[in-house]
Amino acid sequence: MLQKTELTAEDGTPIRIIYPGRINDDQGADFRDAVMDTSQGLVIGDIEIHVKSSDWQAHRHHLNPRYNRVILHVVMNHDCKTAIHLENGSSIPTLALDKYIEDPMPLVYPWILSNTPCSGCCDSLTPDIIAEFLDSAGRKRFLTKAAKFEASIAQVGASQSLYQGIMGALGYYRNRLPFLELARRLPIQLLESISKGKISDEECLTWQQALLLGTAGLLPSQRHSWHQGKLDDEWVGTLERLWASFDSTEAMPSNSWYLFRVRPSNFPVRRLIAMSHLVLRYRRRSILEEIVDIIRETSLNKGYRRLEAALIVITNGYWAGHFDFGSSSRIENPSLLGRSRAADIVVNVLLPFISVWGKLNSQPDLTRQAFAFYHDYPKLSVNTVEQHMIRQVGLDGNLVNSAQRQQGLIHIYNTLCTQGRCDCCPLSVSR
Repeated sequence: MLQKTELTAEDGTPIRIIYPGRINDDQGADFRDAVMDTSQGLVIGDIEIHVKSSDWQAHRHHLNPRYNRVILHVVMNHDCKTAIHLENGSSIPTLALDKYIEDPMPLVYPWILSNTPCSGCCDSLTPDIIAEFLDSAGRKRFLTKAAKFEASIAQVGASQSLYQGIMGALGYYRNRLPFLELARRLPIQLLESISKGKISDEECLTWQQALLLGTAGLLPSQRHSWHQGKLDDEWVGTLERLWASFDSTEAMPSNSWYLFRVRPSNFPVRRLIAMSHLVLRYRRRSILEEIVDIIRETSLNKGYRRLEAALIVITNGYWAGHFDFGSSSRIENPSLLGRSRAADIVVNVLLPFISVWGKLNSQPDLTRQAFAFYHDYPKLSVNTVEQHMIRQVGLDGNLVNSAQRQQGLIHIYNTLCTQGRCDCCPLSVSR
């Protein structure tokens, strides 16, 4: 299908696609996290595909900041004489494939995907070699996370560091940064000081929700899309009044949040309600103290279920049937924080955090316990990066049978694939 291996953009720029990235299942460019070698060196970003180069402007991508990570515009036919510009003003090269392939547009996707140096790289490796590589990469990812927590603890303290870790995980990849900004603006010390007060559990919960949602800028009065009178709810009025009485924290702009095409169970408002329940659950002491004791006292024999239970939040009433104010769900979902997300937080936050906390507090047994839980943790829900990596390297999915190996695949993707470091990858070197 290719007529020659050297590619040249329409502006004369020589191009070599080292890594095409993975198909994007969200808004933005067609391929995410690609790596391209040019005369200026390695460039990392996204790839967008069109039939004609003029489609870039016709689809208004030049006005959409979600396309600012695009590094290459791939088309079948170049019919536009002007440069392709991003919303931020930068220009990107266009690669016209009619010079290189004779087949119609539907084959552009497989052509892009075939430009990877690791297709079928696992064919000549034994399962034991692959398993050890995945386990090793999984351990490296754990240690990388632990090192970040150690730096965070030194900067903001242990309680705030753990809280920020949990908040970032609640945001998932789309809203991780807004959740972290919220955690910075509304520290755990403030939330827990309210929960220590002489108020009932119900009052405590309402205060937590007013502060979390108000600081996030997600109360109905803070969002321009809400019309006055749309909500006639005494409980919402209570949240608004409590937030109005609290004037020492500046609210985030409501447009800080990614709300479009977010699954109802992951909607930021529901996740913040879940956080309010966790603060209430551990109001007797603190989230940090309770989590440390739970991990210390839990046996490895199926103890991971207890760790997950420490984070699972089930509710009833309003939030069992709504994912946002005034927006009801078709199916009632009482899980504000379900087992799958709780397991992700245990593996990505609690265990690496506790391994460092044990080290810093001269409790090596606790550090070993955290490592042991991680090593034995069963497989988590499959995510898109894992699916992509299994397809890309031709891996037997049955080998990815633990959380540690799943984390290993993510570590390989983040540190090797998306950095263009194919020459450092044991899978590629072994060929």
